[in-house]
Amino acid sequence: MGFFDRLKQGLTKTRDNIVSGIDAVFHGFSEIDDDFYEELEEILIMGDIGINATTDIIERLKKSVKEQHLKQPSECKELLVQSIKEQMQVEETAYDFEKKQSIIFIIGVNGVGKTTSVGKLAGILKGQGKKVLIAAADTFRAAAGDQLAEWAHRAGVDMIGGTDGADPASVIYDAVNAAKARNVDVLLCDTAGRLHNKKNLMEELKKMNRIIDREFPDAHRENLIVLDGTTGQNALAQAKEFGEVANLTGIILTKMDGTAKGGIAVAIQSELNVPVKYIGVGETIDDLQKFDADEFVDALFDVKKDESETDEQ
Repeated sequence: MGFFDRLKQGLTKTRDNIVSGIDAVFHGFSEIDDDFYEELEEILIMGDIGINATTDIIERLKKSVKEQHLKQPSECKELLVQSIKEQMQVEETAYDFEKKQSIIFIIGVNGVGKTTSVGKLAGILKGQGKKVLIAAADTFRAAAGDQLAEWAHRAGVDMIGGTDGADPASVIYDAVNAAKARNVDVLLCDTAGRLHNKKNLMEELKKMNRIIDREFPDAHRENLIVLDGTTGQNALAQAKEFGEVANLTGIILTKMDGTAKGGIAVAIQSELNVPVKYIGVGETIDDLQKFDADEFVDALFDVKKDESETDEQ
């Protein structure tokens, strides 16, 4: 099964949650009026798409309806799908780190699939022919290093680790210097996932950043936050908290296979103004892929791939 089909399958619950309600609005109203928009708005908000994103999507829809002089609600569905796609587009520059010597911090709370995402991302970058090194800077959680070592082995990349309880900054120091000595393209850093003690986390990240600034000032920097798609609005709250301690440059959205809260992908991007860069739909190393807004929304609304795309494949 291809990634699009797995994504479509994974979004079934979300689709049942949102799309059936939207279809009912399109077919239940005889004209496009305030009640129609209000009902649509409510369904999107209830589907975890969030207030900000929903407001933007509805405003864009109203503008298109006016420009195209549409009268029938049933004529709006395609416009709504297009409006959500526009809301979620990822700029080309989002993946600039692939073209430069980069250091990527992977941050997020425990249990969201952070370590797994580091391993999968290492596999993706290695597949692009890049020289990748992993830094196991989560020395707080017992067995995090072992788990990461297993993923590094699967991805076929080297790893620099520290003993349990070691200072994460010392791991970063060793890893940065190893990355320079080995002329590595990408250094991926797994970090501790605790948020309950924000002050410690903040100091830790600051210390790591200072070391990188000093030891490897020319490296391109990314801070990717891993969020669990099944947690809905909670994921948004976590991202906001981490946004206070780190300059977030992208989101990795995991566990999108089997969540009813897939709409959160739209909300997070809109509320934080941070793009979803990768999306995960399963456990294997190939189940993390670059985020494609058109593909995601097509999967969400069960839009059939058009023939031109099928011909190209």
